[in-house]
Amino acid sequence: MVIMDQSSNTSFDTSDSEKVKYLSRTVSESEECVIFQQLDIFAHGFSIMEEIRRQGKLCDVTLKVDDQSFTGHRLVLAASIPYFHAMFMHDMVESKQRDITIQGIDAVALGALVNFAYSGRVTINTNNVQSLMVGAAFLQLPRVRNACADFLKKRFHPHNVLGIRQFADTLGCSVLVEAADKYMHQYFHDVSLSEEYYNLNVNELLDIVKRDELHVISEEQVFEAIMRWVKKDLESRKSELSRLLASVRLPLLTPHYLVDRVAKEELIRASHECRDLVDEARDCHLMPERRPLLQSFKTRPRCCNYIMGSIYAVGGLTKSGDSLSTVEMFDPVVGRWRMAEPMSMLRSRVGVAVIKNRLYAFGGYNGSERLSTVEVFDPLKRHWFKVSPMNCKRSAVGAAALNDCLYVCGGYDGVSSLNTVECYEPDTDTWTVITSMQKHRSAGGVIAFEGFVYALGGHDGLSIFDSVERYDPHTCLWTSVTPMLTKRCRLGVATLNGKLYVCGGYDGATFLQTVEMYDPATDKWKFVAPMNVMRSRVALVANMGKLWAIGGYDGVSNLNTVELYDPNTDSWSFVAPMCAHEGGVGVGVIPVCKPDSESF
Repeated sequence: MVIMDQSSNTSFDTSDSEKVKYLSRTVSESEECVIFQQLDIFAHGFSIMEEIRRQGKLCDVTLKVDDQSFTGHRLVLAASIPYFHAMFMHDMVESKQRDITIQGIDAVALGALVNFAYSGRVTINTNNVQSLMVGAAFLQLPRVRNACADFLKKRFHPHNVLGIRQFADTLGCSVLVEAADKYMHQYFHDVSLSEEYYNLNVNELLDIVKRDELHVISEEQVFEAIMRWVKKDLESRKSELSRLLASVRLPLLTPHYLVDRVAKEELIRASHECRDLVDEARDCHLMPERRPLLQSFKTRPRCCNYIMGSIYAVGGLTKSGDSLSTVEMFDPVVGRWRMAEPMSMLRSRVGVAVIKNRLYAFGGYNGSERLSTVEVFDPLKRHWFKVSPMNCKRSAVGAAALNDCLYVCGGYDGVSSLNTVECYEPDTDTWTVITSMQKHRSAGGVIAFEGFVYALGGHDGLSIFDSVERYDPHTCLWTSVTPMLTKRCRLGVATLNGKLYVCGGYDGATFLQTVEMYDPATDKWKFVAPMNVMRSRVALVANMGKLWAIGGYDGVSNLNTVELYDPNTDSWSFVAPMCAHEGGVGVGVIPVCKPDSESF
């Protein structure tokens, strides 16, 4: 008898149509069957079983922890909790016992997780999260364990992150360990002021201070951190000072700090091994040709790959091409741009760099002339102030921060492209003209990478370059290195995870959307995924473990759009666009240095 048509998938209109489904299936030419499926039967059935358990009916097992007991149904526990599945399904002694004593789990956690087996819900709070996470690991409930880990991640604080990391390590929760490490790297200075930090043993402290990923304003913060740790328990710890000092990158300290602070520290003067380390660092400053003899890590600047920072877009152009003094800031917490304090003057094609949590804007073009002026933004005081001007007027200039200095390279002075380079010392507010680049480079990329200042691409007014050169601040020399795969000016450049990236730009014929990555281990460039749109005059920065390509020009119009590159997936995606700029901005990232998460 035919009771329905031959459609392969038909839903009937019932009072609970969203909870049932009818499927027609042809078994043979002469026979057809209907499969009825009630989609909510499992949720409904488990809620009934939960109520049966609450009434104490049909229970066939009692779990005992300390002086507490929890009744349940073997079938439900075995179906929902892997630990009990193994216990009841593999002829263990407990599989036949009515009363089972459980060791190694907190009673409150066991009760909550037995309830979870019936309801699929568990309440996590600051009072139970640790015992619940231990219990979830014990009962092999990875999703509950990960939910506890997520709860803890949101409550990282400089005063608890080391303890949470240790707790996660004992449970083998690598995801939480890695998240704690990232937080500790970003907020190392604040963490080093906590009681948990002072309670570290020397090997745990050594493991931390050796890391490349620590985010510090300068190496001074690492030195001061180890001195505080030693002096917290002077008698038992002073013998460890030489081991700890050997992990501080003393050659990265300024000569003045080495002489006036480090060398005068009584504990260091009393140790022959410590004095040798200080002398070695002095030699590195006095005789830079000996730098290659040092262990490589000692002269390698630390680089935190996962800094959560506020991205500042500075100056730039309107759609009509006029210069701007406007500044806007991308807040990583809320995920959108908002207006920030404007600069004191109009600046497009401006150089931008960040050092010691202050953002510097160098030169640029105000619509009528190229500029030599420099102004600085202090995010704590939320205002701009001027410092000493450069020796040369420069627009389309590249800037980078390395150690305790800022470098501006090349640019355009209104007459010609420049090869001159200037070094600024914020502590003394002084500029020094240093060794010129091998090529005149306007609209090139400039970046600090592995202890060098790199200058990439650009043009000299006649030719656009694929060439790359780098400056060694110890030898004061520029050296040519492996060129890019594509000639580019007006490009974006940034570093991430020990790699150097360039994106976009202009090759003389085409506005580019290609992206290249340089790996110093192989000394080779390779293409990675291209951006979604062509971007000349693009700014590229690293933030929160990703690359951000901001603004630019696509050959038709100035852009306010922003793209995000994930190196794990080798893919670009659009994120919130700028609200007040139309491309050609200078960009810098100021780390969010005051964690405001709830303490746990």
